[in-house]
Amino acid sequence: QVQLVESGGGLVQAGGSLRLSCAASTRTSSANTMGWFRQAPGKEREFVATIAWSTYYADSVKGRFTISRDNAKNTVFLQMNSLKPEDTAVYYCAASRTQLTLTVLRTARFYDYWGQGTQVTVSS
Repeated sequence: QVQLVESGGGLVQAGGSLRLSCAASTRTSSANTMGWFRQAPGKEREFVATIAWSTYYADSVKGRFTISRDNAKNTVFLQMNSLKPEDTAVYYCAASRTQLTLTVLRTARFYDYWGQGTQVTVSS
């Protein structure tokens, strides 16, 4: 069982930046697809970014967010710049046991492990 712990959320003004971290309890490698999803109140959980053999982003965050990983530290990061009020949500880290294919890596139900979430609030 892999445990994921997110940190780095908080309150920031529009245009500001935050860096989220996700620490895994076990060793991770490029064989594990790891991603970030978010869920705003009253909305479904949505894909934000994922990293496997490459990186993929939702159109809404492309050019503003950057996902990266440090396998030596079993940690995945999400650098969020130029934040907007519509980015306000609980952000969840997710990991799969294997590499996910391009057709499913944006779909939450294909990930095996989830963190507890960290709140990001962007004020206007």
